Amino acid sequence: MPHLRLPLMQAPPQTEKERETRKAASARWLVSPSVAVLVLWMAIPLAMTIWFSFSRYNLLNPDLKGFAGLDNYKYLATDPAFGPSILITLELIGSVLLITVVGGILMSVLFDRKFYGMGVARLLAIAPFFVMPTVSALIWKNMILHPVYGLIAQGMRAIGLTPIDWFADYPLIAVEMIVAWQWLPFAFLILFTAIQSLDQEQKEAARIDGAGPISMFFYITLPHLRRAIAVVVMMETIFLLSIFAEIYTTTGGGPGTATTNLSYLIYALGLQQFDIGLASAGGILAVVLANIVSIFLVRMLAKNLKGEYEK
Repeated sequence: MPHLRLPLMQAPPQTEKERETRKAASARWLVSPSVAVLVLWMAIPLAMTIWFSFSRYNLLNPDLKGFAGLDNYKYLATDPAFGPSILITLELIGSVLLITVVGGILMSVLFDRKFYGMGVARLLAIAPFFVMPTVSALIWKNMILHPVYGLIAQGMRAIGLTPIDWFADYPLIAVEMIVAWQWLPFAFLILFTAIQSLDQEQKEAARIDGAGPISMFFYITLPHLRRAIAVVVMMETIFLLSIFAEIYTTTGGGPGTATTNLSYLIYALGLQQFDIGLASAGGILAVVLANIVSIFLVRMLAKNLKGEYEK
């Protein structure tokens, strides 16, 4: 009796959506180990900080431990230095953003042309970004802003003016100058990269139509830099929330609490007063503030990008 050969069952062809689903599932399995390690790396310290923020834990009295509830948060909210530290943090962020964004735009426009020594000039322009914060703070404190030996003091004496003791009379402005000097190269790099991508034909067409340099800047260059400016604002704000080394090296949070931002206040509570509970509560509030600012900035950037794509 002849054998009957049955036709093989063929699997139905996969649709594009099914292939993308399988590819996404495979990608999730591949990245899951690294994501798990990252989550543990972040979750464990955060969980310990939350636990300590609800506990009585002072390094000077290690035997005095227990659950404190919201006492640390209540004490921190009534601390006379807490409210001003938030205002100083916001003022420091706002002033540095203003200086770096405006300065970065001007530097980008200036460097968007060929001139002799262009490569060396660009290298010098971005050099401050590679200097350690502590080193740059010491340079500004002892070589630039010093009331006796500083370059600014010598220049003021040369024209008959009285030198200014910046860290005593204008401490927050001095810190803002140091931080802005450090972050100006970052803004310049982002904005200069964006301005280099501007269509040259569009600029040529504007010149043919009779547009001058000022009109081209406000109607062509500046709108083109809007997305890059949003990126600079978002990235710098996240990092400026935790400025510490410049304040510790130059003013120590003073005079009084004139330069005590939220990060330095947390340091003072934890490592000068040895109160881990209060410092942890301050750290949690700092994390909440950083997340609120980050969400606002991400939404601003997403709205900006959406407007660009709709055009």
